[in-house]
Amino acid sequence: MSMRIGFGYDSHEFRAGVPLIIGGVRLEHTHGLDGHSDGDVLLHAITDALLGAVSVGDIGSFFPPTDPRWKGADSTIFLAEAMRQIEMAGFRVVNVDTTMILAAPKIVPHAERLRARVAELLSIERSRVGIKAKTPEGTGTERAAIAHAVVLLESIPLEPLIEEAEAEAELELQQEGEISGLLRDGNGRQ
Repeated sequence: MSMRIGFGYDSHEFRAGVPLIIGGVRLEHTHGLDGHSDGDVLLHAITDALLGAVSVGDIGSFFPPTDPRWKGADSTIFLAEAMRQIEMAGFRVVNVDTTMILAAPKIVPHAERLRARVAELLSIERSRVGIKAKTPEGTGTERAAIAHAVVLLESIPLEPLIEEAEAEAELELQQEGEISGLLRDGNGRQ
């Protein structure tokens, strides 16, 4: 079994007049995050971690900010593409651990909703998703939200896939044999 680790980072400044979306969840707050898409720093960091783990580029490689199609886009689209890329590379997510740095809103009251949504998007158990947040004390980043993400991937075991393919092939041969037998019996027993 092969393992891969990926690291992702993203940051966006807060801006009035836009909704705050973090981890695919809309949070009540006075300001949202200013980004070309919906500004979801958490999903952007996880997306980059996934893409980096299988060495296929970053979120901008797949969804360039210069492309008007992605203006205001739902970041779950980006994460879904990253999941498709890791699956094509023969991997699946083991776990993800994230840390956000932002002054407000407090993440703790929302952490379980965020964990559940991220787990759903990654097709893993909630217990495999770490969501943490820190305040930006003394860093001068109070007007922004920052997210770091680390993912662990494992190769998808081939044995069950091979066994499934062999079972399907055997079933097809059986069905072909039964059909041939019925045709012979129905045509005067050739």
